Amino acid sequence: MANAAGQEALRHFRAPNLTADNKDQQGFDPVTVADRNAERLMRDILARLRPQDAVLGEEFGHTSGTSGLTWVLDPIDGTRGFISGAPTWGVLISLRDENGPFFGLIDQPYIGERFVGGFGRASMTGPHGSVKLRTRATGSLEMATLFTTFPEVGSPQERRAFEALSNRVRLTRYGMDCYAYALLALGQIDLVVEAELHPYDIQAPIAVVQAAGGVVTDWQGGAAHEGGRAIAAANSQIHAAALAVLALAEGN
Repeated sequence: MANAAGQEALRHFRAPNLTADNKDQQGFDPVTVADRNAERLMRDILARLRPQDAVLGEEFGHTSGTSGLTWVLDPIDGTRGFISGAPTWGVLISLRDENGPFFGLIDQPYIGERFVGGFGRASMTGPHGSVKLRTRATGSLEMATLFTTFPEVGSPQERRAFEALSNRVRLTRYGMDCYAYALLALGQIDLVVEAELHPYDIQAPIAVVQAAGGVVTDWQGGAAHEGGRAIAAANSQIHAAALAVLALAEGN
């Protein structure tokens, strides 16, 4: 599925005639022919190989199944980056049961990197070979690197809480979409904090980050796989510290 979706996306990436439709009447939520075609290809593969499983995809919604398993697909996570020519988008694939995702894949076909987590595996394959994924052991917020996709994060209240956390860390960066979670699993950064997520945005990153030794919850420390607010952390110590800052800021 990742190979098929990635090859289709690459046919359109940086194409001079690529256009985007807007799915959001109040803002800008782009979708392209690459998004739709890539998801169709993945669904076709599942229909052949796993017809008993349910499917949830960003572009074509939910298809029921009988196995108790659901494939969660985001054909191009980061379409805004995709239409801007930035190689920070990715193909997201995860497999979940009633408890949440237990396998995830983040694929960036333009730079040739694939991050996989689940079934006892946590690895990245890329142009320079394969490496095991392992989150890093940063223990203090003052030494941490924090990522989020949008500077506004979510609501004004969520933005204020994020800014309180940003003021505590060493470095804050923006705009990486799913690739930020890949960097967390690779041991390059320490925190990803986001809001207003959909299930297909976060389930593959959850599986990859957790397989690499990280922690992913909502902003109250509960499950994040249904979307909404999410905090991904390299380890339990920095996760607890970040949660405390967010809670205090929201309480104010």
